Parts: sequence; structure tokens; C-alpha cells
Amino acid sequence: MKNVFLTGGTGTIGSALVPRLLADGDTALTLLIRARDDADLHARLAEMLDHWQYQPGDSRASRIRPLRGDISLPQFGVGDAGFARLADETTHIIHCAASVKLNMEMAQARATAVTPTRTVLDLGRRCAQAQTLRKIDLVSTVGVWGRTPGRMPERRLPEVSDFHNTYEAAKAEAERVIWNEGDGLPITVHRPSMVVGETGSGRVMHFQVFYHLCEFLSGARTYGVMPELGHTRLDTVPVDWVADAIHWCSSHEETAGQIFHLCSGPDGAISLTSLQQRVRIAWQAHGRKLPGLRRVNRGLLERLVPVIGALAGEKARRALRGLPPILAYLAEDQGFSNLRTAQTLAAAGLPVPSVAGYLDAVLGYYLDAGVERPAP
Repeated sequence: MKNVFLTGGTGTIGSALVPRLLADGDTALTLLIRARDDADLHARLAEMLDHWQYQPGDSRASRIRPLRGDISLPQFGVGDAGFARLADETTHIIHCAASVKLNMEMAQARATAVTPTRTVLDLGRRCAQAQTLRKIDLVSTVGVWGRTPGRMPERRLPEVSDFHNTYEAAKAEAERVIWNEGDGLPITVHRPSMVVGETGSGRVMHFQVFYHLCEFLSGARTYGVMPELGHTRLDTVPVDWVADAIHWCSSHEETAGQIFHLCSGPDGAISLTSLQQRVRIAWQAHGRKLPGLRRVNRGLLERLVPVIGALAGEKARRALRGLPPILAYLAEDQGFSNLRTAQTLAAAGLPVPSVAGYLDAVLGYYLDAGVERPAP
């Protein structure tokens, strides 16, 4: 029997992993869920069962054990007895939980990235002592490349120290913890790029940074004022493929010690100019009225944001508050090498998907939802 402990099961990647894990009838799943009390825990689980389309009596749902906890707390907040039980039962650990807010205070960013990484390593060591542990998979981000120009290599990056935001800085620190404190544990690190909806349907648990960027590229929030996009490219990847890759690695112990770049790669990333064209076509096809575009220097646009906010309504002002972190990503022309990852996963029947194969579905699902999410 495989007993998987999963953090982040209510998040974008984790929610896509759950049905893949439970497709194996010999897998039981302990799902860490943040909740106020037991009633809230079961209410949140019920919402997720609905998301996974598990009907009452579904045998897959019966193999989920919800566990109330918090990644930012010692021992995930489950106490000595709960942590000991996890160590005695767990064969596989998959750590997906994280806060993707870009503008957190550094202490908060560390609490949601570095602290849980150390807790996972502690749990892994205890599982190893109990002779139950077979595999640990930890989800990081290509953001640990920070503001470094050029192509990110598929290796450890101790030299990177300049980042766009505290989210990236904390995730990089968490990776250093893995390499410095995780010796002897069967760990695979996954670095996804910007995760978007599923390939065929565009379905996704949460609308995150990519969707805010698309709203910006449409020109609707800035009255058409837009920086020159140049040749900058955006690396995106669909959540179903990311989940498939992590699931495969979790089942293959020989991937321990490796870093997987779950991304489109330098040759597969879409240019921002092309993405903007596709966004504007999709927005207009869904009846959204868009202003004409007026190109300005990126620095000038950053200075204009408060002016635009003063002219706009409260809803637009809230959205514009998240614009500076997005503009910061447009400042560097970066790529993320994925040659070794792509070769390994292609051999496993998981070739890197083409942007053309999922972008229309992703944009369509977001627009059909009909709700503009607040900026990060």
C-alpha cells in the first residue's frame, strides 16, 4: 500500500495531483488542509470532492484522510502525536503548498516557504527512521533564477541572490535548505514556470499571476497605455502536465537527487507580443470592449500607475496595485533550460506540451468564469 502525504491539495498543482494519485487503487492519501476547526475542515474537503467530481460513495474519496494543519507552524500544527503517526504511515511525501503572493513581508514569505521545507525534511528523516519512506517530491519554482539574465540551468543555484520579490527570495532560500539539510533523503525538486489551466478544458483551481498578466496585456486596466514588449517571452505550462510529471517522478525512485524544470523551455515559450494579440482577440470575442494601445517606456508606465489609479474607480485601483510586480517581470529577457527534463519526461510518455495546444482553452475558461480576480 502506498501512503502519500500531500500538502497544497487545495491549491492549483495539488488539486490536479489528487485524482492522479487516487487513480491507483492501492494509494491512500493524507491531505493537509488549513481550517479553523474540524467542521471547517470537512466543509473544505466537501468543496474539494465536488471539484474532483467525486460522487457520494466513490471509493477514491474514502481513501482521503483530511488532516487539519498549517504549513507555517511547527510540525504543520498537528502536534507530536499527529506527526509521529505521519512518520509511521507515510511512504511518499509531496509538498506543493505555498503562498504565491509576490509582495509579502520577508518573514511571512519565509514562513510559507522555508519553514515548511524544514518540516518536510524533518518528517522525511522520521519516516526514514521508521523505514517507511520511499520518495519525497518538493515543488519549487523557476523564480529561484531571480533577476538573472539568460538561460537558467537545470542545477542547484547557490550563486543567485537578486530577486524580483520576496516570494522568489524565500523559495530560493528553501532550495538551499533542501541541499544543505536534506542529505540522504530521496528528494526530487520540481521547478514549474507559470502554471495555467488544463490542456483540453482550461480548468484550474485558482486564477493566479498569469491571468492578472493577461488582464494587463488586454490594456483594459491601463486605458491602453502599454510598455514596449520587445522580444520578451513568457514561459507557461498547463497544470495537468505539471501534475502528471510530479506524479510520475513520485513513483520513480531513480529520480531522487534530480531537478526537473517543468516549463516550456526557451524555444517553446510564447512572446509577450504574441500573447497580447491572442488575449485581445479572446477578450473582444467575449464581448469585452478594449481601448487602442499606446506604447510608452516601461519606466514611464510605472510612474503613470498612480495617475491612472486616481482617474479610475476603486476596482481598477485594486487591480493596479498588483501591476508593479508584473512590470518587474518584463524587465529581463530570461529563459529556462529544460533539455534534460524534456528528454526524461518524453521517454516516460510526457512530452512538453505546446502553448498552441492549450492557450485558447485556458483563456476561454477564464473568460467564461466571468469574474475578474483581484491582483496578487
